[in-house]
Amino acid sequence: MMGSVVSLSTLLDERRIWRGQPMAVPAAGQPTGFAELDAALPAHGWPEAALSEILVEAEGTGELQLLWPTLKRLSAAGERVVLIGPPHIPFAPAWQAAGISLACLSVIQASGSDALWAAEQCLRSGACGAVLCWPQRANDRVLRRLQVAAETGQTLGFAYRSIEEAINPSPAALRLTIESQPRQLRVLKCRGGLAHANPIPFNLRH
Repeated sequence: MMGSVVSLSTLLDERRIWRGQPMAVPAAGQPTGFAELDAALPAHGWPEAALSEILVEAEGTGELQLLWPTLKRLSAAGERVVLIGPPHIPFAPAWQAAGISLACLSVIQASGSDALWAAEQCLRSGACGAVLCWPQRANDRVLRRLQVAAETGQTLGFAYRSIEEAINPSPAALRLTIESQPRQLRVLKCRGGLAHANPIPFNLRH
């Protein structure tokens, strides 16, 4: 005796079989200007409207140069770039040589909770193309506020922290380290995919 034929739609409606959901495709990101890094990231660039955490082994390992191609493109489009609480006064000729318009560059000298408040407000405002900050003693709650502010303001957020923070969890959409010996990048976490297993050479002459 032949069994009755049941349509696929009936089985799905009755939840007698499982239908897999399509995998979410990460939204296109902002190109970093470094081809190998773009290739290693699911969005092929900095994640849009999100906080990216850059963990540095030591100052002067190229942490600013890593962002200069992106900041150059943003300033050329008239977007505001804000630095909040940088550890040193920016050397204007170097930024100009990198192609970044000083007219689009703002520096806010602040520290501690004031710097965190300023970073959150700038990210949330929607009036900035990118916000760079150097948060001190930032815990998960603080970083989550910055991440939410970046999403709200549709802004690229970058937080520079010590590489020692790599052992601690973070809500940032992207975490990468800059290592000096040899000079390379390492992706620890990226939204929308698995972290790239291999280190990425980091050529400052790019």
